[in-house]
Order: sequence, then structure tokens, then C-alpha cells
Amino acid sequence: MATRLRIAHTADLEPAELRAARTLLEDAFDGDLRDEDWDHALGGLHVLVHDGRGLAAHGSVIQRRVLHRGRSLRIGYVEAVAVRADVRRAGLGGRVMAELERVIADAYGLGALSASEDGAALYAARGWKLWPGHVCALTPDGTVRLPEEEGTTFVRPAAARDPLDPAYALVFDWREGDVL
Repeated sequence: MATRLRIAHTADLEPAELRAARTLLEDAFDGDLRDEDWDHALGGLHVLVHDGRGLAAHGSVIQRRVLHRGRSLRIGYVEAVAVRADVRRAGLGGRVMAELERVIADAYGLGALSASEDGAALYAARGWKLWPGHVCALTPDGTVRLPEEEGTTFVRPAAARDPLDPAYALVFDWREGDVL
């Protein structure tokens, strides 16, 4: 089946496109998509793949800040990657990720994401590396370690000029709901 890919900023998506993306995510995550999760996917660039039945795949990349080795890094954070159930394993997730990775490579020094158990194989196969160090968040109460995110956080450096060092934590900016 022929597909059509569209890349657009949240501000350029029609309300119907945003509803379709949220519905796709709710279906893909078995109804486990809270308002905060949806909010995390907004404010950046969306990759949408349509087929004859409508929206078949979605992913977004948003800007975040990560503290690492005494520096504040501007990163592209991948959110809300999902493929409609009837077209899974047909390469659409890879197509979405290829576009998100292009954006990260051209606009950010680092890409990061938190993978579900189901999604981890896709990211690893595409060259994303599981972060071996600590993962933290800069919360209103100070820096807090997030051990539940260790083992699910993947990174993709866009440039080798300033490599990451797992001896130092990745300290993500704070946000409501799941921090990662």
C-alpha cells in the first residue's frame, strides 16, 4: 500500500491531525496514554505516515535540556513513536525514526529516548545505544536519580566532538508526569 510522509511542527498540524495522532497513540499503548504523556509529544516536529486507511505511524522530536559533565546540552528527545496495529512490522516505525534521526543529526548535539520493552529492539537495531550510566532529573526538590529509567534510556550522539561519559549521569530537565 502506498504511504505518504509528512513532517510538521505541532503549530502546523490541524486539529484533526492531532486527534488522529492521539488516537493512534492511545490504541498503540492500549489506552495507557495520559494527558501528560500526550503533552510531552507536543511542541516539536512530528513525523506522520499516512496510508489509504489514515494515519499509520507517528513520532515526534522535542527539544529538552540534559546536564552532563557540568554542561547543559540541548537535545532532541524522541516521543510518541507508534505504528497502527494492522501495519506493524512493515517498516513504518523505521521510516518515522529515520526522519526523526535526520532532525536530531541536523539540529541537536544528542538524541535521547526512553524505550518500552517492545520498542527497544527497533532503536538498538538503528544504532541507538542503551545508556549505561545513571539517569536523573533536575526536580523542584533538586537532582533525583531515576533508577527505573536506567536500562530503558537510549542515546544517539549526533557529533563525536564531545562524547558522553557514563561515569557522569544524564540529568534531564523536569516535566510533569513521567520525566522520561
